[in-house]
Parts: sequence; structure tokens; C-alpha cells
Amino acid sequence: MTPPEPTRLFHITALANLQQILQFGGIDSKNRGAAKGINYVNIAHQNLQSVRAGKGVPTPPGGVVHDYVPFYFAPRSPMLSAIHNGTVAGCNLGQDQIIHFETTVDLVCANGSPFVFYDRNASLGYSMPYTNLNELTQISWNLLLEPPTLDGFCKYFFDRHTPPRYMDRCERRMAEFHVSDFVPLAEFTRIGVYDENIQAQAANLMRQFGVNLPVQVIKDWYF
Repeated sequence: MTPPEPTRLFHITALANLQQILQFGGIDSKNRGAAKGINYVNIAHQNLQSVRAGKGVPTPPGGVVHDYVPFYFAPRSPMLSAIHNGTVAGCNLGQDQIIHFETTVDLVCANGSPFVFYDRNASLGYSMPYTNLNELTQISWNLLLEPPTLDGFCKYFFDRHTPPRYMDRCERRMAEFHVSDFVPLAEFTRIGVYDENIQAQAANLMRQFGVNLPVQVIKDWYF
């Protein structure tokens, strides 16, 4: 299926990380951030992070998954659901404390940054990597975009036995687009947040750092 135009991308992180992101002018990959001494609040499954730390990316562009800034192709992700339901070990945040950075494939690729994308969760050994934008057709857009939708993306993502195409729906919903090393704030379109309280906190930080990036309450991106 042909990808939507524009092809939107979403990076989720804790509100507590926003100050450091603004301070450094964008989002760093796990490895680049560690080298710079950035200590982000973790919202990920630690057992999967160890897999990603050692998982090689096809050469070119090369490196490992943690050399890249990860994005999902849809908001309201299974990862956010896990945080919301308290099933991420060591993460005690509610979904209200999670913010979405939105961009597009065109924006993050415009300056020639190396990239790779996967047809499902990149942590899985059988996920397929691609390095050609013409292969975005390999993403399961039929699952991501089918009705009923919230902000254009399917409301549901859990696996079901029938019909057969839903048997691995969750991992396909977690398809990822990775950008090498660093994505500057100028390449984002907006930040989506849970409610007006978080919007005010985020907007205040933006003013402190002189960053002009819209912060919007977008309920459809949350549970």
C-alpha cells in the first residue's frame, strides 16, 4: 500500500526530558546522548534496550540501533499503552507525563541524514530493515490507517486470531523509522501533549529556551 503524504513520524519521551532536549537543540540517539552526558528519564523496556544496543543496522548506513533516533509511524502506540498500564519495569509515569514530537519523513531526510526503517518493532530478530524510501510500501499501512481512526490512525492495534492479518498487528503497528545520531528541533512540526496542564509546563520551557515550536493538546494521541 502506498504510504500517506506526508508520512508522519512520532517520537515519544518523558516531559522530564524536554528541558535537556531544548538545551541541546534536538533529540539525540541513545549512544550520542550518553557520549554527551545526557541522562534521559527512561520510558522503555530495559530488556529490549539491551537487544537494541547490540543490534546491527545494514551497512550503509551501519552502526547499531542505539546510534539512531527512533520514531513510530503512528501516535497512541503500543509502547504508550504499556506505560499507561504500568507494565514497563522501572517506569512509574502516567501517560500524561509522556509527550509526542511530530515530524515527517520528508523533513528528517531533507538534510541527507542517514536513516533505516523497519516493518515492525526493530527489537524483533525477524523485523526487516529498509534503507530506500521507495520501500515504505513495506509498512503495514492497511493496518495503521484502517477505520475506526483517531487523527487518521487506526484506534486498535492488539493482536487477534481472526482475521489472520490481525495475528501480528501489534508488532506491525510498532514499525519504526530511525534517523542517525540527532534530529534538530527545526525538523519537528509540533509537540502533542495530554492536557492543558502539561501544555502550560511545556510552553513555559519553550519560552525559557526561545524555541518556537507549537505545543498542542491532542487527546487522540492518548488513551
